[in-house]
Parts: sequence; C-alpha cells; structure tokens
Amino acid sequence: MAVTWHVLGAGSLGSLWAARLARAGLPVKLVLRNAERLTAYEANGAVITLVEHGAEQHVPVSAQIAESVEPIERLLLACKAYDAEQAVANLLPRLSPNAELILLQNGLGSQDAVAAKAPHARCIFASSTEGAFREQDWRVVFAGHGFTWLGDPRNAAPPSWLTDLHDSGIPHEWTPDILTRLWRKLALNCAINPLTVLHDCRNGGLQQHPCEVATLCSELDELLACCGQPAAALDLHSEVQRVIQATAANYSSMHQDVTQGRRTEISYLLGYACAAATRHRCAVPHLSQLQERLVQHLAARGLRTD
Repeated sequence: MAVTWHVLGAGSLGSLWAARLARAGLPVKLVLRNAERLTAYEANGAVITLVEHGAEQHVPVSAQIAESVEPIERLLLACKAYDAEQAVANLLPRLSPNAELILLQNGLGSQDAVAAKAPHARCIFASSTEGAFREQDWRVVFAGHGFTWLGDPRNAAPPSWLTDLHDSGIPHEWTPDILTRLWRKLALNCAINPLTVLHDCRNGGLQQHPCEVATLCSELDELLACCGQPAAALDLHSEVQRVIQATAANYSSMHQDVTQGRRTEISYLLGYACAAATRHRCAVPHLSQLQERLVQHLAARGLRTD
C-alpha cells in the first residue's frame, strides 16, 4: 500500500506539489491549520486548481487538520521558514517512529531547528527553482518550470519514494551535497531579494544597480569560503546576473511579502548570512549594512524584522 504524502503548507509550492502528486494517483492529504480552513477548503469542493501553460485542472486532494490522529509517515513541509519548527512541534504526536520529513524552506537555519525538534525522523532538505504563485486560495499558477534538489546531510542513501516524484512529473535529483545547493541559493537570494525591496523594483530593475550587486557578490564569495562552501561560490556573480535577466519581469518573493504586508524570511536569508559571518569572523560590511537598511525598511512599514 502506497504511503500517504501529508502536505503542510497550502501555499504556492505546497499546493503545486500536492496537485501533481495527487494527479499522478498517489495518496495525498493536505494538513490545514484549523477547522475554519478545512471548512473553507471543503466548501471549495476539496480541490486544488492547477493552472499550467494557461490551462486549468481541478485536482481532488483530501484534507485534514493538524489535530487529526492519523499517523504521518511522510510529511512535505512547505510552510514558511519561520513557521517550520512550530509546525513540526504541533505534529510530533502524529509522526511515526520512522517518519520522513521533506523540508522545502527558503534559506538556512530552519532545517536544523526542525531536525532538532524531531530527532527520530529522517529530515531531507530540498532546494527548488520552481516558480509558482497563488491567484487565490486553492488556486495555484505554475509560473516557472524548474528543478528540485534533495539530500540528507546525515544519510547519503536516496529514499525509495523518489519514484513518486518521477511519476508525478516533478523534475528532481538526489544529491549527497545538498548543503552546497542550499548555500548557493541563500547567496543568490541575499544578492537579489533585499535589493528589490529597498529599490522597490522587479528583479530586472537591479540591472540599474550593477556596482551594488557586484559588491554583494564579492562579499558573499568570501563568506562562502569562510563557511567551508567554496563550491557554492563558483561564478556566483555571473549566475546572479543570469537570474536577474531570466526573471527580469518577476518580483522577488521578499518583495511580494513586503508589498502584501507579510512577514519576510529575512532571518533565514540575510540574517543567517550575517550571523555566519560573525561566527567565522568574516568581514562583510556591505552585507551588514544591507541587513540594517532592510530591517529599518521593514520596521518603517510596521512589519516584523525577525
């Protein structure tokens, strides 16, 4: 009997994964935060609408609340980084002895916090370049076909359920060096996202600030080397420029959060990078100044700065 994919976090990526897995005939259950959300979802027909290549598909997906007593063997954690640790804490009584957690959070820091909270579970880290956004609740637009890397820093053996991803059309690769992927993505996000907020622009707008971007990339190169991640720094500036050009019409996730008055993941991106620099006594004056400017910007708008 196939193991059920429990999916916590019905945002863009969580909905995208749930819809594709369910569309492939695999057992999937959304874990919603309360009875009100469950009622709203059921009133919507208990379906996720997936918009792909301009065509929409209504995919039935079961749902339950976190307080359900059904054991969880496999959990896709697709919530924001700052919610991950508490989300897993709430589900601890339901996790089976050999539970597997797939962590789809941005940045770094939340993965270790989750692993410490659930020491008996296998925590698999994920880094995705897929793009999606919610037009409204339970309706997700697949905006950018990308790739997902998965790995377990403690256990290099790939899990058997990778065949589920293949059957669902989720492009992926198991890598023994997932931390390099996560550090690389963290550096890309640090070089792009905060600047789009401070300059209030789409990603392409950063082409008007080449010196600022280059300076940040130089410091990030040094930081990655200090943190023992030299492979994550290879041609970083070139890739940042490529991402800016390739996603020129897009607003970064952090810009979207600020525009919509939501909490950002600053602590797991720029905050994590600056804290790592302090630990390793690596001088990153421009990154530190960028963090201060971003904190002030968020505070001026009444948003959380952690």
